Amino acid sequence: MSPNTCWLCKIFRAEENGISSKLSLEEVLQWSQSFENLVTSKYGPMIYKTYLKTEHSDENIEFWLACEAYKKITSQRKRISMARKLFTSYIQPQAPNEINIDSPARKAIIRNIQEPTQSCFDEAQRIIYRHMERDSYPRFLESQFYQKLKRSLQTNGNNSMVN
Repeated sequence: MSPNTCWLCKIFRAEENGISSKLSLEEVLQWSQSFENLVTSKYGPMIYKTYLKTEHSDENIEFWLACEAYKKITSQRKRISMARKLFTSYIQPQAPNEINIDSPARKAIIRNIQEPTQSCFDEAQRIIYRHMERDSYPRFLESQFYQKLKRSLQTNGNNSMVN
């Protein structure tokens, strides 16, 4: 089976993706209202990440979500550990999942990485959010990926997708 044929299988395989057995049409339609609705919804970030993989840019949503988790860390020891992981995975030149941020933002993180604060990745996170909102999000909404998902839920009588 080709990857295009089984895109829905990949999304809704609960044991692989942690999705419950239902995704509502209402939630999927909310995603088209704003990028904020997409990234703050229950299943939006995971579905969007699956789409971004097709564009080879899933590091953007991964970084954004990691920053959201980072901001909630209260322990200084855990914050330092997580900051270093974020830096080595996404920020440092040639990082395995290097994100596209400008030089001033990268230099500010490098300066602050020794004693990271709760907000030391905020500017980089804002930059990545804007990249996604302006670039990949409009493509996501127009993509066959999103359109097929929406159609499959619209044609289902109870407005939800069941495994």
